[in-house]
Amino acid sequence: MLKYQADLRSVSFMIFTTILLFMLWQFGATLTWWTWVPIYIVQLVMAVSVSVMTHNHKHLPMWKSKFMNIMTDNWLTMFYGFPVFAWEPTHMNNHHAHINTDEDYTRTYRYTEKNNLFTLLTYPTVSSRFQMGPVFNFFISRWKVNKRKFMFNSLQIFFLVLFVAVALLLDWKKALLYVIIPQQFSVYSVLIFNYVQHVHADEETKYNNSRNITGPLLNFILINNGFHTAHHISPGLHWSKLKEKHYSLADKIDPSLNEHSFFWFLFRTYVLSIFIPRFRSKSMRLARIQGEKALVN
Repeated sequence: MLKYQADLRSVSFMIFTTILLFMLWQFGATLTWWTWVPIYIVQLVMAVSVSVMTHNHKHLPMWKSKFMNIMTDNWLTMFYGFPVFAWEPTHMNNHHAHINTDEDYTRTYRYTEKNNLFTLLTYPTVSSRFQMGPVFNFFISRWKVNKRKFMFNSLQIFFLVLFVAVALLLDWKKALLYVIIPQQFSVYSVLIFNYVQHVHADEETKYNNSRNITGPLLNFILINNGFHTAHHISPGLHWSKLKEKHYSLADKIDPSLNEHSFFWFLFRTYVLSIFIPRFRSKSMRLARIQGEKALVN
């Protein structure tokens, strides 16, 4: 029933994430802290994977069956913490059409060209603020444009509200710890990834508008989301083919935009750079603008 057998990884991640929730809900209080902490960290890691699965599924639905795709939408909504139809107006219709340009709701330089720990940590809040209006308008417009899709979108909202409400009624402390915090972590982390993948790249170019993370472990957990240039060039390409696509484009991408380790990039750029200026990222976008001004003058 899967369109691509590679999505067995996605399905196994979904099953594993569900099992983790039930296991922590039922037995979390009986675990020692040194057992509970690593299991909870795994749950948060899987919450990040959920955000990537949501992204992938919205670009290319996993199943041949419409019913299975709708059910997957609802499952992703519950664990992602936000109706997944929101990806259509903000990501697929906007971000991919206006990659980090002035028309992009999620552009990284809305208030500043700087790239530091403060801009990194505040970006999800800033970005979310400018995405909420388009999402609301998109949802309301569906009633006039396509009532069938409006009902499916409403179903996502229903499942999300029901999921959180039942969890809170059963045990509000567990709901906060095992449902709401992972949901928020999922939404927050995907926006952090978007920021890292585009900040200080050059949005006006075809091959240098995104930063890539090529490490195998991260791309296993995040289902090849690190190969971002390839994704923007071929947004309809299945995630399992992005690695091959990336390396076919490697000679066209500026080497400074290819990072092997996501965590080394974060530590180098947002911590070490405070003390060692050479670790600060350089804006390809700003360099282009300054070069254009110099030519004019």
